[in-house]
Amino acid sequence: MKSCSTALFAAGLLAQYATAHSIFQQAGSGSTDFDTKCTRMPPSNSPVTSVTSADMTCNVGGSKGVAGFCEVNAGDEFTVEMHAQPNDRSCDKEAIGGNHFGPVMVYMSKVDDASATDASGASWFKVDEFGYDAASKTWGTDKLNANCGKRSFKIPSKIPAGDYLVRAEAIALHTAGQSGGAQFYMSCYQVKIAGGEGGQLPAGVKIPGAYSATDPGILVDIWGNGFSEYTIPGPAVIDQSYF
Repeated sequence: MKSCSTALFAAGLLAQYATAHSIFQQAGSGSTDFDTKCTRMPPSNSPVTSVTSADMTCNVGGSKGVAGFCEVNAGDEFTVEMHAQPNDRSCDKEAIGGNHFGPVMVYMSKVDDASATDASGASWFKVDEFGYDAASKTWGTDKLNANCGKRSFKIPSKIPAGDYLVRAEAIALHTAGQSGGAQFYMSCYQVKIAGGEGGQLPAGVKIPGAYSATDPGILVDIWGNGFSEYTIPGPAVIDQSYF
């Protein structure tokens, strides 16, 4: 009877975690709601779990472009939006629940044609992040849940105009105490940026390639008694002089 109860408990826990999976889906800028117009939508809300997988770039199927673009100006605010189920933007449901605590990050990459590139070999620079605030015990994913799945950031003002991919990512760390336990949720958005002050692009990283499975922000026990601070994986956010 005990083993049966344990099995049922484990099954219930797995079901809870499964329903807590999520997708970055919609986008907006100011009063403009782009919905999923420029999103390379993943086929499901399941995570990527291997940091060396090509799916780390723009998720499963994300190497294929879509017809739409989100058109903004350099310096504009841009908002990415995460929800658990496709086309369900209900604010009474958590954007990513089930104790899927972790950081939220946003990267950008300049490309020749955002609707055509497969993004392999792209150079990505980080424009936004929120990891963990120990004083309030708040994670980046908590911020998403409190704001109806939305995370807003500023498009850098001092970058060249043209086509970009915007890559939004959340990492769920509820089972990250074991190797391969971290869950990566990301989507890429096809964005056309007008204006800007030109200049050089910030230095970037390759994805996959920017993360290691043993990085302290990826292999980490967030439930341990000694946990008090968190190291966000990947590069630092670009210098403020770009904004």
